[in-house]
Amino acid sequence: MSLGDEHEASGGYGGTGHTRTRLPDGDPYGGARRGRSSSRSLVMVVGVVVLLIAAIAFANRGGDDSESTDTAGSGPEAAPTAASGERPVEGKTGGIPTGYAHDEEGAQSAAANYAAALGSDGMFNTPRRHEIVQTIADPGAVGRLQSGFDADYSADLLKKIGLKDDGTAPAGSTFVNRTLPAGTKVTSFNDGEATVEVWCNSLFGLAGEGSTNPVTSGWFTVTMKLSWSGDWKVLETSQKTGPTPVAGDNPVSGADEIGKAVKEFGGFTYAR
Repeated sequence: MSLGDEHEASGGYGGTGHTRTRLPDGDPYGGARRGRSSSRSLVMVVGVVVLLIAAIAFANRGGDDSESTDTAGSGPEAAPTAASGERPVEGKTGGIPTGYAHDEEGAQSAAANYAAALGSDGMFNTPRRHEIVQTIADPGAVGRLQSGFDADYSADLLKKIGLKDDGTAPAGSTFVNRTLPAGTKVTSFNDGEATVEVWCNSLFGLAGEGSTNPVTSGWFTVTMKLSWSGDWKVLETSQKTGPTPVAGDNPVSGADEIGKAVKEFGGFTYAR
């Protein structure tokens, strides 16, 4: 039931490639040019200007209600990942976005933000964990979810990871547990309930010299069953590994760089 406490290692961190375009030296047209009459040059200039104006008008054309025939026979398209024109959330409760639209996009936004909250380092601190669960859970499911998560985030687990009793990192280390939703998919929906799958990347581990649990990256999918009671709330959660892409060849960053990045780069509010 827990999110983010066990991840498979993958890939590295840091390192970006930069490609430079080398321009040719000297005259790019190859040198010799022939003189042309002024009238012919003028005609060419006018022609180029006309074509440019036409191209700009075509590129900026909007409001065309006609459907393209180029997509005939194509397969189903993925749902857009950009936020819609509707305001995704009205506010926050306990630092967690709440106040979602009563539609499929609202359910997807809720599931993504709840996955990020349940996969955060706050789940390793008992008071903060209870606050998270009470904020996102359906009123009838609070007790069941809270007792389940309390059992998952036990004192034995904290000790195994290398955390203190309050879920914080020992001196000189930074605890990293961050869930990054990559996409959402509605598998069932009606006015009262929705089931949403959230495909996630994660960062988990202890960044610090001598850490036996270095920060690793993993991929998993969280399935959330939500209910509507004035807002989308969690009834049940489950998790499975993957889909997992092939790891890249970026060089692995050191513990100091990872710890600094986690402290300096804040998270997002996720929305359709």
